[in-house]
Amino acid sequence: MGLTLAAVAVMVGQLGGCGQTVAGNPTVEGGIDTTDAGGLEVTDGPTGAREGVPDADLEVENSDGGEMDRLALNAVADLYDYWDEQLPKHFDGEKFTHIERLVSYDSEGEPLTLCGTTTKDFQNAFYCGGGGEDMIAWDRGVLLPALADTFDPISVVGVLAHEMGHAVQFRLGEKSNMSQSTPTIVREQQADCYMGNFMRYVAEDKAKHFQLNTGEGLNQILATLFSIRDPAGYDHMTEGAHGLAFDRVYAFQEGFTKDPKRCAEMDSEEIDGRIAEAERSEKDEQVDGNVDLTEKNLGLLQDSLDEAFKENGAEQPEITDNGSKCSQGEATSPATYCAEENIVGIDVEKLQQIAKAPAEGGQPNVDGAGIGDFAAFAEIASRYTLAIQKQVGADLANENAGLRTACLTGAWAKTTVDEDQNEVDGKLHIAVGDLDEAVAELLQDDSLIAADVNGKQVKSGFARVEAFRRGYFDGSGTCTEQFS
Repeated sequence: MGLTLAAVAVMVGQLGGCGQTVAGNPTVEGGIDTTDAGGLEVTDGPTGAREGVPDADLEVENSDGGEMDRLALNAVADLYDYWDEQLPKHFDGEKFTHIERLVSYDSEGEPLTLCGTTTKDFQNAFYCGGGGEDMIAWDRGVLLPALADTFDPISVVGVLAHEMGHAVQFRLGEKSNMSQSTPTIVREQQADCYMGNFMRYVAEDKAKHFQLNTGEGLNQILATLFSIRDPAGYDHMTEGAHGLAFDRVYAFQEGFTKDPKRCAEMDSEEIDGRIAEAERSEKDEQVDGNVDLTEKNLGLLQDSLDEAFKENGAEQPEITDNGSKCSQGEATSPATYCAEENIVGIDVEKLQQIAKAPAEGGQPNVDGAGIGDFAAFAEIASRYTLAIQKQVGADLANENAGLRTACLTGAWAKTTVDEDQNEVDGKLHIAVGDLDEAVAELLQDDSLIAADVNGKQVKSGFARVEAFRRGYFDGSGTCTEQFS
């Protein structure tokens, strides 16, 4: 019987819109600079609200005057500053008109009717345009506090930047490839891209109310996209689809590294050509939740890795449940590559914690929850790829080794995508949403997926995700070519 790596994901609140990646300055042609994030130096400075800056003086309906509303209004004010300048600069003098209505509500409080929808239990933030409406609304009671607590208050700014992206689309119309027939996925990926534009402005220290470091701060913004992705199996052409985190991060990175005109260029043809999801197969439907790291499943993982890298000619390492230890030299946890023994030692108990499904809302590592089975398998695969790198004489103890490792792990992941998704008996088969688990694990502080043999991680989450993406789309050959 086949093994499906199935992801479980529930959105915190689907972001509504009632509506060639460049990740770093190249060190070699096509390479990625591990010391920067999208062309900005990786920094560990402050992230969040600036101290001593007066709150924005904007009108908002139904406000309680609390912290979440102040955070949202300050974000809107900085977004106004950004788009007042950028819209005319990039779109032939087009003036950016400010939002007519800003509305705060509590999804667990007295309900309102906004854009024809009740706010009761509606844990969301959304833009509503057309039909005489021009409004951004947010749930101050549940959604915004959840984002701020799980990630960082700067994630709330990111969510508002996404919604303002929908307002930009509405104002640009055809200049942003928008019409009544435009699929939701195009609107949403564009909005993620416009979000990236604005967060670059914040990271460049130009925003009045907020700051964003390009280390942990930017990683938290990327992790937010994991939390608010579509559920696994939600076809990208379905009405209301926003995209998986793997695809949403791409759109955000495009905006972070390029100007708003790039976002406006995104259309159905482009997105259909690059969306990484596959349709849910019958095998996927038969799987309930994540698989366990049983001896049988670990054997299937071994077979999968051996098959993926058989052309390399390397002596392939054996995956061994030994508590993630090496008899000689230092080890990493929860998986380690022992070069002298040519084994990948693993700690099944620790890996099983990673393999647990995320908490409700999609947040990883909350109240005993994990990230998902693919995250655990990718941790093991990353250590396996070190044996492949050793075979070609690569240095295993530097940042390029971390990028190669992420890239080769991505290349392995692609080999688990089956041409005929109903013929998966006896081998690993990647399910819809599993790539999102890789994104989430890559952004963890202690992840090994983009780490060298000693567990030293590539500092930039931006670079980690991009290296994995290149391996997935371009194959293992690009990993040794670009990260030598």
